[in-house]
Amino acid sequence: MVFVGREDKQRIIEKFSKHVSPAKVRFFTAVGIDFVPARREGVWYWDLDGKKLMDCHCNGGVFNLGHRHPEIVQTLKEAVEELDIGNHHLISEHRALLAEKLAEVMPGDINRVVFGVGGGEAVDFAIKLARGFTGKKKIVYARGGYHGHTGFALAAGDEKYRKPFEPLAPGFVEVPFGDADAVERTVDSDTAAVLFETIPATLGMPLPPEDYYSRVREICDEKGCLMIMDEVQTGLGRTGKMWGIEHYGVVPDVIVTAKGLSGGVYPVSATCFKEGLDDFMAENPFIHVSTFGGAEIGCVVAEKVLEITSRESFMENVRKMASLLSRELNAMRQEFDFVEEIRQKGLFIGIKMVEEGYGPLLSISCYHSGILAVYANNDTSVMQLLPPLIISDEHVGYISENLRKALEIASQRRDMVEMIKTML
Repeated sequence: MVFVGREDKQRIIEKFSKHVSPAKVRFFTAVGIDFVPARREGVWYWDLDGKKLMDCHCNGGVFNLGHRHPEIVQTLKEAVEELDIGNHHLISEHRALLAEKLAEVMPGDINRVVFGVGGGEAVDFAIKLARGFTGKKKIVYARGGYHGHTGFALAAGDEKYRKPFEPLAPGFVEVPFGDADAVERTVDSDTAAVLFETIPATLGMPLPPEDYYSRVREICDEKGCLMIMDEVQTGLGRTGKMWGIEHYGVVPDVIVTAKGLSGGVYPVSATCFKEGLDDFMAENPFIHVSTFGGAEIGCVVAEKVLEITSRESFMENVRKMASLLSRELNAMRQEFDFVEEIRQKGLFIGIKMVEEGYGPLLSISCYHSGILAVYANNDTSVMQLLPPLIISDEHVGYISENLRKALEIASQRRDMVEMIKTML
C-alpha cells in the first residue's frame, strides 16, 4: 500500500484546515510556506509537489540520525515481527535492556530510568521525582525556557504558553538564564529542584557562562535540592558530546531525554536519575505509570539509536562537521551586517540577528533557498540551525551555499521585519 500522495496537496491542506488546525494553515499560507512532507530520506524532505529541502530543523532533534535511517528502519521492521507495545504494569525485558544501555552512556552515577512517551511527560516525572524525594515544593527554572506543554512542564515554561491555562501548579519561580547569582538568591530551604535546558533552544540558544553549571551544582548541594537537566534537544550527540552538560564538567541528579531517542520512528522518552531518588515510591511502585511509556517496540529502536550514537566515528563526524560549519557561519557573520552572533555548540546552532523578527524572515528565506530551519519562538531575533548529525562535507557545502542565498534574500527584504512582528 502507498501511504504518500493518496490525495492531491490542495485537498490535504483543506482537510487539515477543516479537521486539524485552521490557524496553522492560515499562518503557513500567509508566509508562503505550504510544504506538505511526502518522501523523506536521510537529510532530505520532499514536498508533495516535489520541492526538496535539507532538513536543518530536525523537529528539534527527532531526526538527529536523519529520516528513515536504514539501521533504525530495519530494527523496527524486525521488532514488529516479535513485539508489540507491551504491558506497562509488568516487568519488561526490553525496558530493562534499554535502561541498562542508558545507564552506560549517562555521566557519573546516573543509573535509574523511568520511561515516557514525550519530553513533557518526562519533565513532569522529573519534577514529581524532585518533590517526592525532597518533600519540598519550589521549582526554579529559566525565564524564556521551554520544557513542553504538559502540566508541570508547562508551569516551568514561558508565559506565552502557560498564560491562557492559568491557574497552573503553584511553586514555580523563574530566574534569568545564565545568572548564577540569581539562582543563589532564589534557591532556598523549600526548593525541590532547579530545572534548566543545558542550552535553551526556544530562547535562542544562549550559551551559559563556563562556570555557570558548576555554581548551580554547588548551590543545589548546599540547599539540598536536585539539579535537573533537560537534554531533550542537546542530548544524544547534538553538541559533540553524548550529553550537553558534559561540556561543563558537572553531573546533575536527573537528565531528561526524548526526541532523538525515538530514531524518528517510534516515540519514547526517559527520565534518568541517581539511584535512591525514587525511594519514596517503595510503598506504592504504581504511583507513577505511563501506558505507552517505554513501549517495547520503541525500546528496541532506542537501543539501536544509542548503539549508533555511541560509535566514536559518529561523534567524530559531529565534531568535524561542526568545525567546518563554524568557519562558514562566522564568515557569513562578517559578510552580513544584520547577523550579530553565531551561537554554537557542536551542531546545535543559533544565528542571532540584530532585532526581533529577523529569525522568521531568515526562516522564510531559507525555505525558498532549499533549507528547512525555524526561528526561536521565545527570541525571534534568532534562527535555529539543527542539521542532522549524519551530514557530510558535501552537505556542509550545500548548507553554506544556500544559507548564504537565504541571507542575501533576507538582506533585500528587511522591510518585512515589521510586518512579521505584527504576525507573531
